[in-house]
Amino acid sequence: MILIADSGSTKTSWSLFDPENGTTAKCQTSGINPMYQDEKSIYHVLEKEFTLTPHPDGVVPPRRGGGIKLYFYGAGCINKGVNETVQKALAAFFKGSVISVGTDLLGAARSLCQNHEGIACILGTGSNSCYYDGKEIVRNISPLGYMLGDEGSGAVIGRKFIADLLKNQLPDAMHKRFFEKYDLTPHAIMDNVYKKPFPNRFLAQFTLFIHDNLNEPVLRNLVKSSFIEFFRRNVGQYPEASRLPIQFTGGIAFYFKEVLEEAAGESGYITGHINPAPMEGLITYHMNKSI
Repeated sequence: MILIADSGSTKTSWSLFDPENGTTAKCQTSGINPMYQDEKSIYHVLEKEFTLTPHPDGVVPPRRGGGIKLYFYGAGCINKGVNETVQKALAAFFKGSVISVGTDLLGAARSLCQNHEGIACILGTGSNSCYYDGKEIVRNISPLGYMLGDEGSGAVIGRKFIADLLKNQLPDAMHKRFFEKYDLTPHAIMDNVYKKPFPNRFLAQFTLFIHDNLNEPVLRNLVKSSFIEFFRRNVGQYPEASRLPIQFTGGIAFYFKEVLEEAAGESGYITGHINPAPMEGLITYHMNKSI
């Protein structure tokens, strides 16, 4: 049995499957990110939220079964030290399993490119990119997080939107519409950004409002300029990007696909796959590897 976890800062998708018949069991938990959570916090998320729903054709997995090969691809899993934090929490919960921890970017590359070279990008709550040679990530421009980088991400688009909102840079009607939709005050927004955990998740949620109002030129330009920044500051540093399509996974890429393709064209790039999530591609990748 193979269990795959695709974890971003907001949510973690889990799929367990049998390579012989392909049936799966799935569930979703909160995001697991060792940059923000310690071993105890990660274990608590699993203890509280992990419950696989069996596939109707079979595959009824043990809750913490031995003999499972677990491939965990996670945001923040960027070096040996933080990876060990995740590894220990997973080992404590999934007792007896063989566990591999890698970056969410490696998961995205394997999902989008399989065994072929390519430029693989994530645009979700955070953003990231790499050149993948068909086996491993060869080059990666550090995303730097939503304070210093993460161009094109939900957190950064949300941050820019909220900054414009609170500095009265948006039309009065939009300002009114926002505060009618969300039970928030400017003080509560500041409190969530500067004092409460996971401000990136808090900011990224407002991309739903932006998407619903994308016909407003000021919001469409905000999103497009953020994507152009992503191409200029990240993709532009990969020499291979001039000859390869740029492939994407993540909710922001998928739901703002039209704007993303427009920004790519204006930046001189061609887009390839734009998928909402990497899980289906990862199942295909590991299914083929196990044969």
